[in-house]
Amino acid sequence: MTRRGLANVTLIRRCLPYLRPYRGSAALVVALFLLNGALVLLAPWPFKFLIDHSLGDRPPPPWLATWLGDEHFRVRLLYVCAAAEVLVILLNQVLLVWEKYVSTRLEQRLDRDFRSRLFAHAMELSLAYHDNHRSGMLIYLITNQGEALAQLLMSLPVVVKSVAMLVGMLVVLWTMHWSLALVSFGVIPGMFFASRYYATRMRDRIERTRELEGGALTVIHESLAMLRVIVAFGREGLEHRRYVDAAQRAMDARLGVTVRQTLFSLVVRLSTGIGRAVAWTFGGLLALAGRITVGDLTIVLSYIDQVYEPLETITYTYTGWQDQLVNLAASFRLLDTPPDIAEAPQPVVRERCAGEVEFRDVDFAYAGRADTLRGISFRARPGQVTAIVGPTGAGKTTLVSLIPRFYDAVRGSVLVDGRDVRDLGIEFLRRQVSVVLQDPALFSKTIRDNLRYGRLDASEEEIVAAARAANAHEFISRLPQGYDTVLGERGSRLSGGERQRICVARAFLKDAPILILDEPTSAIDSRTESVILDALDRLMEGRTTFMIAHRLSTVRRADWILVMDQGRLVEQGTHDQLLAADGLYRQLNDLQARQAERRAAARALKP
Repeated sequence: MTRRGLANVTLIRRCLPYLRPYRGSAALVVALFLLNGALVLLAPWPFKFLIDHSLGDRPPPPWLATWLGDEHFRVRLLYVCAAAEVLVILLNQVLLVWEKYVSTRLEQRLDRDFRSRLFAHAMELSLAYHDNHRSGMLIYLITNQGEALAQLLMSLPVVVKSVAMLVGMLVVLWTMHWSLALVSFGVIPGMFFASRYYATRMRDRIERTRELEGGALTVIHESLAMLRVIVAFGREGLEHRRYVDAAQRAMDARLGVTVRQTLFSLVVRLSTGIGRAVAWTFGGLLALAGRITVGDLTIVLSYIDQVYEPLETITYTYTGWQDQLVNLAASFRLLDTPPDIAEAPQPVVRERCAGEVEFRDVDFAYAGRADTLRGISFRARPGQVTAIVGPTGAGKTTLVSLIPRFYDAVRGSVLVDGRDVRDLGIEFLRRQVSVVLQDPALFSKTIRDNLRYGRLDASEEEIVAAARAANAHEFISRLPQGYDTVLGERGSRLSGGERQRICVARAFLKDAPILILDEPTSAIDSRTESVILDALDRLMEGRTTFMIAHRLSTVRRADWILVMDQGRLVEQGTHDQLLAADGLYRQLNDLQARQAERRAAARALKP
């Protein structure tokens, strides 16, 4: 077997465990397929008895003559054959409906389970993975390619049924006339080699087509995510052309695949058509020569007409597997990607941590960037407010991202309550940390749902209390639907300050002992900022807080200030100590003071 063949077998084997929860349904589907195939084999026999023994002069088998009696035998047999045919058709249709229901239910469950597994694994992967992979491709893989497992597994009973029908028809034809059987199956070798040739040549084309189709979906995803920027710069036409170009490349590739698939279908249909014509001709000559009865010829011609249907099914299923195997390979590549943030073999889980955080000689670097953080060491006591300041790109956000293990340190240790965060259970650790970001992240659900995201079992009273603490209850109550107001995409129906207050309320509701504030007021006007800062002051009470800020006026009340520059911790101390040290903090403070003076002077000059 070739290397690709072994890889395909491995992929199919990896699909089988997903069938285990539905073994009963899978067995029932196979049984229904086989019963249906048996009825297809049985369908021509009433015609044989009708032609040979009712319409023709051939003597009936003794058992049939005894059963129907001699009087009016031919008329009775006519009725029996008609009734038998109706019964076979009825049973066939009942089995088809039952088979369709069971197989569709099984396929949908397999499809749901596999897509769910892909989605869950994608969320388990670290932010570093998602930073380096396009979201549009992941969406395409889960939504478009995730169905491959269910389709492939559900095609297996079809192949089993087709093979069983082929074997059954071959046995009957061989019993009735072996030479006619050989003629009927003469096209099989040619179709086998044609299928192998198609599968070998099409795999790479299908993979390339999938990549291009995923690329087109990525353009849509990125454009919708950046729609405000696109509209602001008037670049709708540019993005439309970008999508059209990507879609055109995908369309051309898909057209090439479709043309080749159609040509292959033409070859298969032509081959089976030639096989039918030859078999009919040969069978007719045998009947004319008296070597086969007209009734037997009816069965033979019926089987020959039907024998190519399962043969075509097997051929098309085999070639269709190439699409599914390409999709499965991509899906399993995602599942084989190990999470960068791995759970400890025996994770430590507690009720609630005290909130002490310590960095010990921590280094970190993003892929393709060296020395994002270097030699970071400090300690934050429980309940301490630690401010983190420094120029843009100094590594402030990256630093706090190591606490809830959004990323893992390359060297050194991050400790919470004296335990390395890598030894703590990931879910437990992240329950101990609340984050309020610069960009308020909200779902397009109701305000109540967004607030309850902080704690899913929160009562209505707790939700309202959190909103009050965040200075959000008043504006929420003024909305026509109040807490039931459905927000737009990313909360677009609210102002920036209102969205941020909901995020603060969500952090209140979570009630975690460690709080990370990543410049939560940087994009808000001064009036709204005072309202949010008032809420944040209440939120920080009793919590170990890390507050990232560019405006140093917001960090003067911090218990401890960390000053970062180019990935290094260059200074740390209180506001007064850092001013006295006359270092980077003093430079940033003086610069912002001069800028504030200039703005004040400019306002004073306005009429």
